[in-house]
Amino acid sequence: MILMIQAAGAIPTSPKELILNSSIETKVVLGILVVLSLVSWAIMLGVGRELSKSLKLATLFAREVERGSRMAAAGEVAKHSSPNAALRLLVRANQFVADSGMPRADAFSDRPVAVSSGASRVETLRLVLDAEAMTERDRLGRFLPWLATIGSASPLIGLLGTVLGIIVAFVGIAKGGSGNLSAVAPGVAQALVATAAALSVAIPATFGYNILANRLNRLDTLLEGFGTTVIAMLVREGRL
Repeated sequence: MILMIQAAGAIPTSPKELILNSSIETKVVLGILVVLSLVSWAIMLGVGRELSKSLKLATLFAREVERGSRMAAAGEVAKHSSPNAALRLLVRANQFVADSGMPRADAFSDRPVAVSSGASRVETLRLVLDAEAMTERDRLGRFLPWLATIGSASPLIGLLGTVLGIIVAFVGIAKGGSGNLSAVAPGVAQALVATAAALSVAIPATFGYNILANRLNRLDTLLEGFGTTVIAMLVREGRL
């Protein structure tokens, strides 16, 4: 009877007790998962706020420029707009047009050469704007690979903690010489805490990555369309 009461008292009755009574290996894994959780939430909140702001400002600026349908009007809109990805795209296009109007020096000789005109200039400007848009995408999405890594690696780390915890639990049972359910269950339950913690880290990180990647794709599509609009305006005004 006394042994049954002692066994019952040793059984954890709350998640806190499961964590406190778990093995050192499981606690180390839980500590790693806590750090990964904090990092993932910091990325989701920081990148999410920056992406939302960038997408909103770029969308408003692009609509104002498209409504004006003239480069002069776009310049006026740019003077009263906050810095944004679409504005930087417009500035890059104007720089290209300004530089194209002057002779360039050949990279391998001292003789100046004229920049080609017509369709080749349109294609060159398209490549320039695509490169600028890619730079914006890389800048805003530079932390997303970390979020994807956390989402995919956390379950594996939790599984490692669970396996190590079960090994420790079975070794303890073998040393104690008791194989009944009341002796096995607490150790297994403590080991499974690592898997539960890993899933609580991986699920938000995966959802967050997909949401942020979707916003980044929307911004990329917006910049691609805006670049086409700018090129069309320049061609229509005879500047390309």
